[in-house]
Amino acid sequence: MVHPTFPRTRPALGGLLALTLCATALLQGCGKAPPVPATPEPAPPILQSGQLRFPPGHPQLALLGVAEVRPAKELIVDLPARLVWNEERTQRVYPPFAGRVAAIRADLGQSVKAGAPLALLASPDFGQAQADTAKAHADQVLAQQALARQRELFEAGIVARKDLEQTEADAARARAEVARAAARTSLYGGGAAVNQQLAITAGMGGVVVERNLNPGQEVRPDQSGPGTPALFVVTDPTSLWVQIDARESDLASLRPGDSFALQVPAYPGESFTGRVTATADTIDPNTRTIKVRGLVSNTDRRLKAEMLATARVSESRNAGFVVPAAALTLNGTTHMVYVQREPGAFEPRTVVVGHEGTKNVEVVQGLAAGEQVVTQNVLLLARQFRLAQEASATASEAKAQPAKEAP
Repeated sequence: MVHPTFPRTRPALGGLLALTLCATALLQGCGKAPPVPATPEPAPPILQSGQLRFPPGHPQLALLGVAEVRPAKELIVDLPARLVWNEERTQRVYPPFAGRVAAIRADLGQSVKAGAPLALLASPDFGQAQADTAKAHADQVLAQQALARQRELFEAGIVARKDLEQTEADAARARAEVARAAARTSLYGGGAAVNQQLAITAGMGGVVVERNLNPGQEVRPDQSGPGTPALFVVTDPTSLWVQIDARESDLASLRPGDSFALQVPAYPGESFTGRVTATADTIDPNTRTIKVRGLVSNTDRRLKAEMLATARVSESRNAGFVVPAAALTLNGTTHMVYVQREPGAFEPRTVVVGHEGTKNVEVVQGLAAGEQVVTQNVLLLARQFRLAQEASATASEAKAQPAKEAP
């Protein structure tokens, strides 16, 4: 006997099974992404008649920037430079006598006037010079007294003229010795007293920019000279010398009186105006450069000695062409550029460089005015050229190789 509820239960189970199958199918369909059509790879550039040719619309063409070759009528040349103290306004103080530092009266950054004391030395050697001056004064007094007596005796007819003349000569020698000894001690600030106190003074007004002594330090005059630091360096920092390393071809624009622009890394975007004051007559055998000296104003004292700088000079040119420095590449020891012969076609060109600057380069051979050279992503173009050469060489070898006979 069939249960009366069976006919109603069976359709319910069938509907549940159908819903489960539909849900499973929907979940499987949601898990699969629609297929994405593959983007075709662009055709590679080919090598044809020594030129690298890209197909029209190649994406790498947008990466290759070009610039026009222009005649080198005027070239901006950057030369290495260094700031130093103006030696015409600088004094390096060395000890004239041996002694011990008793006191220091000036320090770094202090402004001093001419004759101002910088340090005080206790110097027995200077004391000896003071004693020599005192003895010379005593000898002069004695010589004057002897001369007065001899004159009285000569007038009385007691001594001969020869004795009087000898005494006069002795007195003259005593006066000369006093003048010499007094000039020596007064040169270093010493008086008639013998106190062995030697004052190291500034011979000019300025700023103390260097100090190389300490209290109690022993100093000697034989420690002075090239390579030995001075006790004090006093200078006027409102003007500085500029030491420029120039080449022979740059001398025409670096004659005495010519101006130049000075750029210092500490002040980016700013330029200081300098003037050439002297040019050396010899070439440095180590750097093969010529030393050029310039002068730059430093009234605000922003520039410091020993700063590295760049001297920018404008030079006139009668021949050659100017291209951006980014256009040049090296192939071994030769310079090369890539010339755009037509849109999408590039040709390597060997060039001869005259002046190579940080921004612009002078090319004296290998280019013509109006040509277009690649200046952006030059290494990418060189790599594509090398790959095209390798592909061309592989194809040539495949054609030259005879086909193998089938067994």
